[in-house]
Amino acid sequence: MRKKVTIVGSGNTGAATAQAMAARGHADVVLIDIVEGLPQGRALDIAQGSPWVPFSTTVRGTNDWADTAGSDVVVITSGVPRKPGMTREDLLGTNAGIVRSVVNNAVQHSPETTFVILANPMDAMCHVALDASGFESPRVVGQGGMLDTGRYRTFIAMETGASVKDVSAWVLGGHTEATMVPIVSNATVGGVPLTQLLPPDRVQAIVDRTKRGGAEIVELIKTGSSVAAPAAALVEMIDAILLDERRLIPCCAMLSGQYGVDGGYVGVPLVLGAGGIREIYEIPLAEQELEEIRAAGDAVKELAAATPQG
Repeated sequence: MRKKVTIVGSGNTGAATAQAMAARGHADVVLIDIVEGLPQGRALDIAQGSPWVPFSTTVRGTNDWADTAGSDVVVITSGVPRKPGMTREDLLGTNAGIVRSVVNNAVQHSPETTFVILANPMDAMCHVALDASGFESPRVVGQGGMLDTGRYRTFIAMETGASVKDVSAWVLGGHTEATMVPIVSNATVGGVPLTQLLPPDRVQAIVDRTKRGGAEIVELIKTGSSVAAPAAALVEMIDAILLDERRLIPCCAMLSGQYGVDGGYVGVPLVLGAGGIREIYEIPLAEQELEEIRAAGDAVKELAAATPQG
């Protein structure tokens, strides 16, 4: 039987993710939204591109959770979008209610699924999804580290003039400007430490730009937020789960003592495969970086504790 992925939310990111998943051909895709006609229209639009980007998987739009039954992965992109001047924390109360409702419906129809969370504030929404689902924590994973690491690697490549393929770097910690931790101590370009290629002020400029990567796009677009990069990162995560690729990538996971964080969702290097998180890795870091990750864990736990309970 072919794999099945449900994408909750048929906005720009949800639609872009559905299109990319369909093109890869690894699973049938269901787009679901509360707005009548929106997921159906998005799905039809994607399907009409199949003669030119050939794929045999189906893309279906629906407002009925019964159509999502048996999903291997449920991706939550839904929620109030971020607007200029709005922090991810501003979204907390509204999006917590949305995520809780989504998870309750998804679990009813796909009790063996794995959740991938994009809804903001992402770290706190992982806590909401975990609580609402009743799942073991490996089955609820957040995207933050993938997206932020992609931005970090891109900015390093732009600044050094190197191919992004040769850039190895991680962004760990939280998914907010205050809690994000771009790791400098082991960032390399073609195996050469970043700190040997650029002076400290230019390295710091990259770190600062990475932390504001999402806000920069919101300020430029003015009427929306990033779409292509989150969708690209989501597809890599979905495939890792569907195909049991056991990718070592930076994602948001519930920690139980790793990096000095206990009981908080924080971005860390982990192995992602069938059923979600297979293993969490602790990599050598500078003491300052470790302190920042611990602080991120404290901030996420505080935010999760402040989240309205459903």
